[in-house]
Amino acid sequence: MDRKRVLFICVGNTARSLMAEAILRSRAGDRFEVASAGVKPSTVPEQTLQVLAEAGIDTSGLHSKSVRDYLATSFNHYVITVCEEAEEKCPRAWLPGGEKILWSIADPAAATGTQEEILNAFRGARDEIARRIDEWLGSDESGQHLTV
Repeated sequence: MDRKRVLFICVGNTARSLMAEAILRSRAGDRFEVASAGVKPSTVPEQTLQVLAEAGIDTSGLHSKSVRDYLATSFNHYVITVCEEAEEKCPRAWLPGGEKILWSIADPAAATGTQEEILNAFRGARDEIARRIDEWLGSDESGQHLTV
């Protein structure tokens, strides 16, 4: 049986889409072939890896990648954009694939304040992404098409 393919997209592929990639891998194991990419890939903040590690999620191999790397790849099941800015700069219609989904999640990299406040913004994004993935996985198992 072929695994379903999922691509998560955000602007920099440094926080939200990387978190989504790692969390889905952690939750679903080999059920999906998962990747993530950004419109303007950039350096991954330490906080992204830290909050994933806090949740026991493997971060090995995570790095920022460009959407251009996937233009010729068919994500035959799902392309999930995790922010509206990436949706505007790289409409999901450009990417070959099946169902296109938009999850609007606040960018933790834009957080200001103390180190702890910034870290809490990353934790909040991680938890929101995990919640959406858990709901989405539940809908996939029941045969429904939920766009959480």
